[in-house]
Amino acid sequence: MRGDLVRKLLARVLTTGLAVLAFLMVALTGATGWGLAIAVAALAAVGWERRVRPSADGAAESVLVAAGILVGYARRLDAGFDPALAATALVLLGLVLLVGPLRDAGALEIRAANLPVRSWTPLVAARLGDALLALLALVAVAAGLALPGWVALAAALLVGAGCGAVGLDLARRRFRPPAGGGPVGRALRRHQPEFVLYFSAPPGSEYQVTMWLPYLERIGRPFLVLLREPEFLPTVAAATRAPVVFCPTLKAMDEALVPSLRAAFYVNHGAKNSHCVRFSQLTHVQLHHGDSDKAPSANPVSAIFDKIFVAGQAAIDRYARAGVEIPAEKFVVVGRPQVEAIEVRREPTPGPAQPTVLYTPTWTGHHADANYCSLPVAETVLRRLLDRGATVILRHHPYTAQNPASARQLARLTELLAADRARTGRAHLWGPAATRELTLTECVNRADVLVSDVSGVISDWLYSGKPYAVTDMGADGEHFVERFPLAGSGYVLRRDMSNVDEVLTELLDTDPKAAARWVTRTRYLGDFPAESYAEAFLDAARRQLGPGWTAPAPRGADAVAPDGSPLSPTA
Repeated sequence: MRGDLVRKLLARVLTTGLAVLAFLMVALTGATGWGLAIAVAALAAVGWERRVRPSADGAAESVLVAAGILVGYARRLDAGFDPALAATALVLLGLVLLVGPLRDAGALEIRAANLPVRSWTPLVAARLGDALLALLALVAVAAGLALPGWVALAAALLVGAGCGAVGLDLARRRFRPPAGGGPVGRALRRHQPEFVLYFSAPPGSEYQVTMWLPYLERIGRPFLVLLREPEFLPTVAAATRAPVVFCPTLKAMDEALVPSLRAAFYVNHGAKNSHCVRFSQLTHVQLHHGDSDKAPSANPVSAIFDKIFVAGQAAIDRYARAGVEIPAEKFVVVGRPQVEAIEVRREPTPGPAQPTVLYTPTWTGHHADANYCSLPVAETVLRRLLDRGATVILRHHPYTAQNPASARQLARLTELLAADRARTGRAHLWGPAATRELTLTECVNRADVLVSDVSGVISDWLYSGKPYAVTDMGADGEHFVERFPLAGSGYVLRRDMSNVDEVLTELLDTDPKAAARWVTRTRYLGDFPAESYAEAFLDAARRQLGPGWTAPAPRGADAVAPDGSPLSPTA
């Protein structure tokens, strides 16, 4: 967050500063070569800023850089008025003014993957800004080499022709839409999906979708995934054979939500969920992306859904404990299908001489009351574990890097593990080796015990029957287990780590809470046979798509703001 702001400010300063410096260098001095080199650096800064700030508008900087390059070009040729350069200047000016609006218009077009449709316009429109930067860099190189002016004009006209084709196609789509809808809508109607997985979230959240895709495919009915942010399209499309559609606008959603749909599934409480919940002809089902005692797991927003699939009775009790009143008939206990491949250790085993410990620190959360992150005190825990001969699997939360302090603390832990691996040869895992190359299930199966913050990882681990410790990073003290009942079957590490040696002895050696974990396991994960554990979810999902379903007459769409909040009729 703070680091992200620093990057954005630095990108803005570099872009503007280099653009101004390049123009002044060429216009006011005789150092044309240096000016052109700085212009190219300014173009690189513009490109970087667009990666850091996708919504950045670099039109002013592009005009300055283009003007500086053309002045330098004219000086290099030293041939008086050059009609080709004059024409190039006009084309570049037009491109600088048009690329932004065309890119924005293209971003409002529906895009799809895993469908037999090809829609080139939105893809090309998204790259027009990069094409303009490449064109300006090419003109700068041509100026530096003193190539004839027609070379720059030809390149500018080529890019201009591409912009013209994009503009004409976007105008045709906007003012003369094809009868029967666009190609994506027609392809979806042919596909006849029966349910949709709707997803909107910040960058780095695709795991919330990918954890559910294998089970949605096992339902055995055609479906689609509807995304509201474009960056998820490649990743999600690669994880499923189902159609994946990016809908930037409510109008695009109207095209994607075809009449064959019966239900919509959700994996979080994103603000844009209301854009889909307004379609009352669908049954709306909240799946969540994990089960934990965190405050967000009892979000009152859950009440807007027709059904709430939960792992066990503990999730229902969690809402009641938080004072969230939801009718009992909305809840459906389905277990946590993602744990079906976790190996269960039913009999207590003596503490291994060289245990493998899975450590899963969570992130700091959006708000202070949801900050359960133990990274500030984690070095003490890891050093004690290493002293006991443990091999550590460090699997951090995907959002950890969003907080610069957490990123530094994580880096310190990886240095500690790397040094111990070099000294002892123990096969510690961290970084991509623990977060990407291995699934959470694989990490759980490799480990003997878990050390975790309050998070959904504990519920998944609970299925294994193996011991775990929970960090108390708040000020709850003796009331910690009341707020987070799952900790009652684990061993609680205090924030000041004053009981770390006692907890590690219980965790790794004596394990006095072994029997209590099985009772907790049923409350949190349901009482379903291990050999058909995921069937509870699959059966419940299929019931939402029952053969007797008939779509009611669709009501008029409620007006909603871009953030998902309802608008009054007079707005």
